[in-house]
Amino acid sequence: MSGTSIIVALAEELALFAGAGFLLFALDDLAVDLIYIARRLWRGATVYSRFPRAFAQTLGAPATPGWLAVFIPAWDESAVIAPMLRTTLNRFGKGNYRLFVGHYPNDPSTGAAISLIDDPRVIAVELPHDGPTTKADCLNHLFAALRIEEARLGRSRAIVLHDAEDVVHPAELKIFETLIERVAALQLPVVPLPDPHSRWIAGHYGDEFAESHGKELVVREAVGAAVPLAGVGCAIRRDAIDRLAETNDGLPFEPDSMTEDYEIGLRLGAMGLKTMFVRMPANPGDRSAVATRGHFPTTLDAAVRQKARWIGGIALSGWERLGWRGGLGERWMRMRDRRGPFAALLMVAGYAAALLWVQLALAHALGAPIAPSVGPKLMVLLQLNALLLTWRMLVRALFTTAAYGFWQGLLSVPRLLVANVIAILAVRRAITLHGTTGPRQWDKTSHIFPRELGA
Repeated sequence: MSGTSIIVALAEELALFAGAGFLLFALDDLAVDLIYIARRLWRGATVYSRFPRAFAQTLGAPATPGWLAVFIPAWDESAVIAPMLRTTLNRFGKGNYRLFVGHYPNDPSTGAAISLIDDPRVIAVELPHDGPTTKADCLNHLFAALRIEEARLGRSRAIVLHDAEDVVHPAELKIFETLIERVAALQLPVVPLPDPHSRWIAGHYGDEFAESHGKELVVREAVGAAVPLAGVGCAIRRDAIDRLAETNDGLPFEPDSMTEDYEIGLRLGAMGLKTMFVRMPANPGDRSAVATRGHFPTTLDAAVRQKARWIGGIALSGWERLGWRGGLGERWMRMRDRRGPFAALLMVAGYAAALLWVQLALAHALGAPIAPSVGPKLMVLLQLNALLLTWRMLVRALFTTAAYGFWQGLLSVPRLLVANVIAILAVRRAITLHGTTGPRQWDKTSHIFPRELGA
């Protein structure tokens, strides 16, 4: 077999491998889309035709009194923590809550920034050791501080999680106060803020969260799977936190986990406790739901590092730590969560095949005795995948348009290529880091807070 024949055979085999894998993933995504559409039609015909829609500001008072503890872990956050706390206090108003802010002794600038906020509702908690450790370790020390504060204020009703760069919604606590009685944990949507200086890197986060928190989590709940928490804009009922702690030597958050938020939702579900995703407008007439907003990474390196932490914690460590449990819906969703490394392999194979075909076509156009052809099996795969890819791009564009407008919806289509490149690089980094030993550390990215809110 000549060298040219080997290249032709390699290109076809790579294309067949990638095409078969893409088809399986596309059918998997199509099943999620169809369930979402069916659920919307069913709820529109049955639930919303009989009961009025709920709005955050019209929810009744909670039956059980008590206060909420908001946990905000902070490492190297001196640039954002003070405006974030100031804005959060302003937006939450005079509600019954406390903000527990964790910081480290070897990060004095963050501690100094926290001290600028002179408000009794802000409780600064300095950890007993230098950082960075993991965010989960910081959260465990905030939990210890909460128990001390509860001796003075009485038992809290729930723990709310936020990051140091979050822009909270004024109606958020109203939802948590009222609905946390029904479930063990509750997650609100997360909406990345657009960055005009990073339309492609930061913009792809908006596309992904628009679809994930507009559709994916809705379907998870519909098929009976646990809702994973995003680590921000979520609340965990106080007794559920105690149950988590009882199973882990008194620590509700797994100290070595890099995705402790994701794991908590699944751990609660495995205990038979209900988790809920809530998309609810604040007032009648509002187009958007109550959500947490914030800036996401704007550079390729930062995005790759963040995605590598997610992939490593969910697809690699999560597989080892959480295994495969629950019913069919739960196992299906765990499979979807963990398909990232295989998806990256398929994308590499697909791009490699495309590059080889382009080279062969150019060589043929320049007069080389090469006649690259597509076999019947591959042609069927390409046609099916082209059809399903068109559907996939349309779905993403619709969800992005609903969240950010028509122009961003159009940009979401070419941003799929950006997302693919980031995913491939992130999987490579995640696999490299997964085999390392030693204490886990907080692999965080630099944060910014909206200037119009941070004054």
